[in-house]
Amino acid sequence: MALPDWSTIRALKSAPLQQLFDADPGRVAALSVDVAGIHFDWSKTHLTAEAVQAFTALAESMGLAAKRDSLFAGAAINVTEGRAAEHSAERGEGAPESVARARGFHSRMRALIDAIEAEALGPVRHILHIGIGGSALGPDLLVDALGRDADRYDVAVVSNVDGLALDEALDRFDPQATIIAVASKTFTTTETMLNADSALAWLEGNGVEDPYGRVIALTAAPEKAIEWGVDETRVLPFGESVGGRYSLWSSIGFPAALALGWDAFEEMLEGAAEMDRHFRLTPLEKNAPALAAFADLYYTQARGCETRGVFAYDERLRLLPSYLQQLEMESNGKRVTADGQPVEWPTAPITWGGVGTDAQHAVFQLLHQGTRLVPVEFVGVIEPGDSQADAHHNQLLLNMFAQGAALMAGKAHDDLARAYPGDRPSSTLLLDTLDPRTLGALLAFYEQRTFVNAVLLGINPFDQFGVELGKEMARAAAQGGDFDASTTDLIARAFP
Repeated sequence: MALPDWSTIRALKSAPLQQLFDADPGRVAALSVDVAGIHFDWSKTHLTAEAVQAFTALAESMGLAAKRDSLFAGAAINVTEGRAAEHSAERGEGAPESVARARGFHSRMRALIDAIEAEALGPVRHILHIGIGGSALGPDLLVDALGRDADRYDVAVVSNVDGLALDEALDRFDPQATIIAVASKTFTTTETMLNADSALAWLEGNGVEDPYGRVIALTAAPEKAIEWGVDETRVLPFGESVGGRYSLWSSIGFPAALALGWDAFEEMLEGAAEMDRHFRLTPLEKNAPALAAFADLYYTQARGCETRGVFAYDERLRLLPSYLQQLEMESNGKRVTADGQPVEWPTAPITWGGVGTDAQHAVFQLLHQGTRLVPVEFVGVIEPGDSQADAHHNQLLLNMFAQGAALMAGKAHDDLARAYPGDRPSSTLLLDTLDPRTLGALLAFYEQRTFVNAVLLGINPFDQFGVELGKEMARAAAQGGDFDASTTDLIARAFP
C-alpha cells in the first residue's frame, strides 16, 4: 500500500495567523463551510490555499476517493479483521443490501418500541441502559443532549463496573416500572455482563416475577443473548460490520429512540445521511470532514502537536469530548499501517476537552500561555436551550468567540507573566440549533473526519486490538496469574 509522504506538508511556510488574515480578505469565506445546519470555520487555523492543495495531493496519492467509495460500497475496508465498516448504511448511505438489512433491523426496533409504549411489558417509566465504550457513550450523549426536556421515560446509562455507578442508577428507579437494555456487540463483555447480572438480581430481589422478561438485548450476537436468557422477541440485532464506537445509529441507539421518540431517531439518521452525502459528493477544498482532517494533520505532522482540545460551549454537549475521545483515539491511536508495517510518523493526537465557560477558569491558562501548542476546537449553538434571560446564552457565545480571538491575537506586555504570545489556532463549529438532525450531522462529521485522518495516515481506523491486553491480564489476575513484583504486591494488599 502507499505510504504518506509528509515532506511537502512539513515544508509549508508558516506565517502568523494575523498575517494570513491581513493578506487575504477572503480568508473566512475560503475556509468556511455550511452544511446540515452547521457552520464550520477553519480560518483561525494555519491552513492556507497552498496547504489545502498539498493535502489534496496527499489524499490523491493515498487513494482517499477510492477508499471512500469502498467504505460506502460495503467493501472489506477493515482489512485486519476482514470485514466492512457499515455504520453509514444504518442511516441509509451504503450498499443497497446493507441499507435494506439496517432498515429491517430498525423496523424491528420500532415495533418493540411501539409495544413498550402500548405497555405490552407493563407500565414502564425507567430505562436502565447497560453497556461500555461505544455501547454506552453514544446513547448517553444522545439522551443527555436531546432528552433533558423529555418526560417520556427516565434513562440511566451505566458503563462502569464500579458498583457505585449501578447503585446510583438503581436508587432512582422503581423496579416494577424498569426495563433493562443490555448493549454488547458480542454479548460477552465482562463489565457489561456483570452489571447485567446484578441488575437482574435487583429486579428479582424487589419482587419482579420475570426479571428476564424486562430485558432488551442490543447485540450483533443474538444467539448469545438468547442463550443468556433473553427471549428472541426482545433481541434487537445489528450487523457485525457495524463497529462499537460507530453503533449509536443501530439498535445500540434503542434507549434514545425510546426516550426521545421514533421521529427524533429518524431525524438524527437523516441529519447524519446529509453529512454523508456532503462527504461523498463535495470537492475536498469545500468538504467539511476533509478540511477538518487537513487541519488535524497539519498540526500533528508539521507542528508536532500531541493533543487537541475540544470545548463545547453548550451544557447539552458536555459529553461530546468524552464521546470523541473514544471515536478518535480508539480509531486512530495506532502504531502500524493498514498492512501491518511499523508507523514512522505521528498518528492520533490525544483528544481532551471540557465545557465552556468552566474550562476557561481551569485549563485555558495553558492554552494561552503554556509552552505547548494545542489546536482548539470550539462547538457552540446559536439557539439557546435554556429558559433563562438572554444574557446567559449571549455571554456564553461571546465568551467562545472571544477565546478564539484571544488565542489568535495574543497581547504584548513588558511583564512576561502578563504577555500572551498569540498565534494559537482554533476552529469553530456553530450549530443553528441543537436538534436530532443537527446532532446526527455533527456526529457523522466527526466519524468521517476520523476516516479521512486514517486514510491519510495509512492506518486502519476500524480495529481496536490495543484494548485487549488489559482485559486479558485482568482475567489472569482473577485466576491468580503471575505478574511483576509491583502488581503482585498491589493485588496482595487489596485481597489479603
